Amino acid sequence: MEGAVVIAEGVAEPANHSPQPLEKMLLLQDKNPWKPWPRARSRVTGCLRWAQAVLGVPKLLDWYCLCALGVITALISFFMDSTVLKLIDAHRWLFRAVGSSAVLQYLCWTLYPIALTTFSTSFTQSLCPQSAGSGAPEVKTILSGVMLEGYLTLTHLAAKVVGMTCTLAAGSTIFLGKVGPFVHVSCMVGSFLDRVRSSIRGTSEKDLHSDMLVAGAAVAMASCFGCPISGVLFSVEVMSSHYSVRNYCRAFFAAVSGAVMFRLLAVFSSEQVTIMAMFKTRYQVEFPFDLPEMFFFAILGLLCGAICCAYLFLHRWLVTFTRTSAITSRILATDKALYSGLVALLLASMTFPHGIGQFMGSRMNMRELLNSLFDGRRLGALCSNSSVPRPEEVDPEYLWLEWCHPRVPVYGTLGIFLVMKFWMLLLATTMPMPAGYFMPVVIYGAAIGRFVGEVVAYLFPEGMQSEGILSPINPGGYSLAGAAAFSGAVTHTLSPALLVFEMTGQIAHVLPVVLATLISNALCRRYQPSFYDGIIILRKLPYLPQVLKSHPELRAVRVEQAMRLEPKALARSGRLAEVRSALASCQDPEFPVVDTHETLVLLGSVCRSELVRFLHLHAEEPGLDRELWEVCSIQPITFQLSNKTTIQQAHTAFLLLGLNLLYVTEGGRLTGLMSRAEMKKAIEDMATGKISAQP
Repeated sequence: MEGAVVIAEGVAEPANHSPQPLEKMLLLQDKNPWKPWPRARSRVTGCLRWAQAVLGVPKLLDWYCLCALGVITALISFFMDSTVLKLIDAHRWLFRAVGSSAVLQYLCWTLYPIALTTFSTSFTQSLCPQSAGSGAPEVKTILSGVMLEGYLTLTHLAAKVVGMTCTLAAGSTIFLGKVGPFVHVSCMVGSFLDRVRSSIRGTSEKDLHSDMLVAGAAVAMASCFGCPISGVLFSVEVMSSHYSVRNYCRAFFAAVSGAVMFRLLAVFSSEQVTIMAMFKTRYQVEFPFDLPEMFFFAILGLLCGAICCAYLFLHRWLVTFTRTSAITSRILATDKALYSGLVALLLASMTFPHGIGQFMGSRMNMRELLNSLFDGRRLGALCSNSSVPRPEEVDPEYLWLEWCHPRVPVYGTLGIFLVMKFWMLLLATTMPMPAGYFMPVVIYGAAIGRFVGEVVAYLFPEGMQSEGILSPINPGGYSLAGAAAFSGAVTHTLSPALLVFEMTGQIAHVLPVVLATLISNALCRRYQPSFYDGIIILRKLPYLPQVLKSHPELRAVRVEQAMRLEPKALARSGRLAEVRSALASCQDPEFPVVDTHETLVLLGSVCRSELVRFLHLHAEEPGLDRELWEVCSIQPITFQLSNKTTIQQAHTAFLLLGLNLLYVTEGGRLTGLMSRAEMKKAIEDMATGKISAQP
């Protein structure tokens, strides 16, 4: 009948309406009729499916997630930098607004970073205590195959971002950066996108795919400096014990997406006119350096390596001292914010511009410090010939004036900066708040190179002459080499050499920079572990160190010398008493299953949760008497070790396969097991001489 309606699940439709598609009918006949707007939801669903078909989401989902990783991380980085810049400008405005009173200026200079650091510490400790520190060592541990609970959650992400913003807003007074924590932030974003990808595909979210984490480590560097190539190289060198070629293009794609987005945001916000390097330099490229200068660059590499060895040793000593000292350990145990406030008070007092801070460029922020040190002009000549008075505020066009003082030559100000910042940076690394330590060592290395370059320019004021060509000394090139050499030695990497080229757009000094970086790396690797490995050692993270390279003969140590003998095994026909005894006597996440206790033929393994289910089943039915194989799922063993397998081979298996436990068999008979804990202890015993290779 005309105008009649048909009622279907409470929805009115005209009788003469055309038949609806299947997906619309399913939405209209939803089992949850309380959901509003079924017609609108059906249209949205249809549009999404059409977009999915057009964009090829099932096939290109991985690449969409990698692009989203780069874009989201770049957005976080840019808005963090913008917030930090506004907070630093507010501190400068407040410092000027208090007038000429020295007391008020001192209070303004010190209380501002104290408030930021104490808030950063309090916020992170209350929300997520694990967010303190760099986060890069934890990511390195996760990528080695050990999942650390709570380190990739969104709560941790919020604590890291807010705390790191406050840390950076304290400026060069605290002298901390953001690269390490941002590696962690990027990996947390990658972990979230990996769960989204698993949800879209309908697969299990139990296992985290490492490709998103590896790409996240590369995106972090690209989103901090706009340097995708060095970001990928950094993720290969620092974060991955073994790098899969499959992740190479993926990491590059994500890093380029992040770098492009980061630089575009700078253009859209009118921070820059067009896409360019962050620290643009204007060096002479026809004769950037002369051949005899390679000797001085080699000396610079040795100097950076020696200072780095002292820095890494003193860092571990100071962290251990603060944990064991009666006073500092009590403060850190009861009130970490108080400790951060006291350290911030000392550091801010040392950098007060009307005190010793006037001799160390303390008014400049981190970016201005690096811009001034990369300047290609001779600071000594500029300061001695300049008639420009020192401005009341930092002038971006005359940053070199911050290194000039009427009573102290530029060599003195650079020397004071190096001496003071050495112990100040060591002290700042003990503060329990999110903070990065890569950018400070880049700046410190640039200052070392600048000092050496100014000395060489002083010794050769007219430049060096070779084959009738006079080549002037460029101290900025030495600053580039120092930044790459010192930061590369601290992290045991070569990627900082490429990083300084991408940051400055300057590649004319490629040979001396790489030479200095190689020399400093060789010296530091010989005597000290890297900064991140040192933190892993201090925090006792379950990361397997490399088998000793200085004693190749120890690689022949066999597994039978370090394995756990007589592991707690369960018989295939085991019953309630045996399962209860095994769970009570051992905390292992899984147990080996053998044929019988007499033959010990390894059949597989059973996880702890299965054994707990076995107990619950018998508790619910008291009269039940079932055997182990009838209730529990016994998983096959796909990889086993022999008694004669070497520690080197077992170490490689742990890292490549991401395993936590390996069983040792002889002719199919279970003889022992090797977990990550046994492997780590074996390497430590090899280092101390408790285990030696058998003939």
